[in-house]
Amino acid sequence: MGRLQTFDSTTVVQSARDLFWDLGYDGASLADLESATGLNRSSLYHAFGSKRGLFDAAVADYRDTVIRPRLSLLQADGAGRAELLTYFIDLRDAVAKLPLDSPRRGCLLVNCATGLAAHDKPAREVVEAYRTELAAALRNALGGAGGSSVEQTPGHTDARVDERVRTLATLSMSAMLLARVNTAESAALLTTAADQVRAWFPAP
Repeated sequence: MGRLQTFDSTTVVQSARDLFWDLGYDGASLADLESATGLNRSSLYHAFGSKRGLFDAAVADYRDTVIRPRLSLLQADGAGRAELLTYFIDLRDAVAKLPLDSPRRGCLLVNCATGLAAHDKPAREVVEAYRTELAAALRNALGGAGGSSVEQTPGHTDARVDERVRTLATLSMSAMLLARVNTAESAALLTTAADQVRAWFPAP
């Protein structure tokens, strides 16, 4: 008979998520994970298979509970200038309010891109999937704001929109990376992104 699981998986995964978010995959030791989750390594391995299995569960939780709720604003039908501004201003305010000792500074996936993903194909795929999803959400809102002068058809995109998507995605991801070391500059990058939206699409 298998052992009966007596803990809440969501709580364990989110505790591990915050530790990985703070220390990175390589920096979070098994002892750290035991302390953060309240489980011994035998229970962690039984539930998740390995440290990597727990990390993958933490990344999935981060994507579903942190990233996608934010992006949903940009992905909505009719999203446009107002949603772009709200996205960047809200993200800036969230970055600015976090205390320096918070484990939730920056972005778990961007942090991953500078560590594990450099030598791990599955991790690279996760980071690239995030970048692609962010770009698609920005493209949707830019289109709603009047960012495309050319009808979008398969195999054809408006070069101006491509440039704007890259500009905003780069500012967003750079800000999340800097949030760990320079909160003021991170917030300034997000302000720059909002200002760029205003410059592209002046208020009526």
